[in-house]
Amino acid sequence: MTVRAELLKNIRNVEPYVPGEQPQKRVVKLNTNENPYPPAPGVKEALANLDAADFRLYPDPASGVLTRALAENYGVGEDQIFVGVGSDEVLALCFLTFFNSGKPVLFPDITYSFYKVWAALYGIPYECPELDRNFRLVKEDYYRENGGIIFPNPNAPTAVYEELDFVEDILHHNRDTIVIVDEAYVDFAGRSAAELIDRYDNLIVTQTFSKSRSMAGMRIGFAMASPGLIECLNHVKYSFNSYTMSRAAQVCGAAAVKDREYFESNVRKIVTTRERVKGELEKLGFLLTDSRANFLFARHPEYDAGRLFEELKEENVYVRHWDDEKIGQYLRITVGTDEEMNVLLDCLKRRLQS
Repeated sequence: MTVRAELLKNIRNVEPYVPGEQPQKRVVKLNTNENPYPPAPGVKEALANLDAADFRLYPDPASGVLTRALAENYGVGEDQIFVGVGSDEVLALCFLTFFNSGKPVLFPDITYSFYKVWAALYGIPYECPELDRNFRLVKEDYYRENGGIIFPNPNAPTAVYEELDFVEDILHHNRDTIVIVDEAYVDFAGRSAAELIDRYDNLIVTQTFSKSRSMAGMRIGFAMASPGLIECLNHVKYSFNSYTMSRAAQVCGAAAVKDREYFESNVRKIVTTRERVKGELEKLGFLLTDSRANFLFARHPEYDAGRLFEELKEENVYVRHWDDEKIGQYLRITVGTDEEMNVLLDCLKRRLQS
């Protein structure tokens, strides 16, 4: 039944975020930046020790066990940690909480596409300064008056990482507005802006368990900031839904954080594979950004990316492609296991040499 125009005029209508495909068959899945390795062994143990009878009770609204583990791991106070259902929920609540001045929020023209969705959903004006020809942020574009700033570091889908002094320069020029640094991929890159939160009360750093901690299916994200900003976030969260984090997410997340050795080993494996595959793709004629994430951003000057995307899909190798003027000739390729990446490389060699 078609919804009548009289009803539609009072219904919020936004263009939704389009997630990567989740194929229901066995494929080489390199399209959504998941971690190819399982979570830390302690996560399995934590799941086994859960008492199903406790599920009749609401979970701890403060997510105390997870908050304490994160605070200890990052050397901050518990009152400087906020957790949510994936970094997407954390970021959505940040938009709702902090971007209310009526002035345009700034984020790059090529970046995580959910930013535009949240801005439209909440009626927040925004402007998108262009990246330079090398897909780098132009920091001077963020010196102007604004209602807040957000950017990923490393950026997505370009995989480009900006050093900490670059981030601090943007913070220094925007002391009276909130600056959010979305660090979904920082564990594969370099230093985190979390080092700066005690010096800049306008800084919020968000991270996720979906990439480096192999827990995309558990949906855990968190923010680090000054206690005052965390308190504001909690006020909005408790006005929306007090019980966002399940018991399973809280105890499994804490177990993952505590196993630092496993975490660091996994990150090293992915970075090693990333660097190897960079070299192999360059031998095939691909041009790549200097990826500092768990994915590669690559184009071939002699082959159409959309066609290559479809041809790989025919061989059950899934990567990501956008039909976009500026990045339409690039493929975003998640770093999988060495075996998965070898399948990708073999497919590319056959296609490019045929």
